[in-house]
Amino acid sequence: MKTLLLASIALFAATRLAAQSPAATVYAESFRQGATQVVEESFEAKLSPQDAVYRERIKDSRGADHYTFSIVPRIPEGDTKITSWLVKLADLRHPIYDNVLQTSPSASDDPGSAAKYFLWRLDASRLARVPVGARRVIKVDGFYVVLQITAYHFTPLDSPYLDSMTVAVEFRNTDPRQAEPPAK
Repeated sequence: MKTLLLASIALFAATRLAAQSPAATVYAESFRQGATQVVEESFEAKLSPQDAVYRERIKDSRGADHYTFSIVPRIPEGDTKITSWLVKLADLRHPIYDNVLQTSPSASDDPGSAAKYFLWRLDASRLARVPVGARRVIKVDGFYVVLQITAYHFTPLDSPYLDSMTVAVEFRNTDPRQAEPPAK
């Protein structure tokens, strides 16, 4: 009886500590390396099948529209339901590249590739390349894009189909990893 009680207390304490620990940060650099900076801003995108696309214009440091930020649903071929969302950042001055968040201009969707190559893919499944709670930091030119899934829901719960996702988005000109507390 004592052993069961001690095990329950230990499990409760471990669960509380895990809930309090900060999310892991995964970092990557875009193939775009330049000096452009942006007007810093933060916002939250709430996505659902009824409101599946999010778009926002991002201004450069001079106040001109320079990028289009979007989150679009990923629906597997032959299916009708959303399994993940894709984040894109298009440079309005260089439309040849539709997503400068990628680490290479022609990033493939190879399942064996490293997680850092797919920070722009918001996948909440158990097989996701990037952990669902991870803080994703992508350096583009002279600024950083920070993405973090803060909520999601599958319907039905054991299916691969998402019926909602909330994403915290931040554009910064300084490295957000420098503000993180040191790991214990």
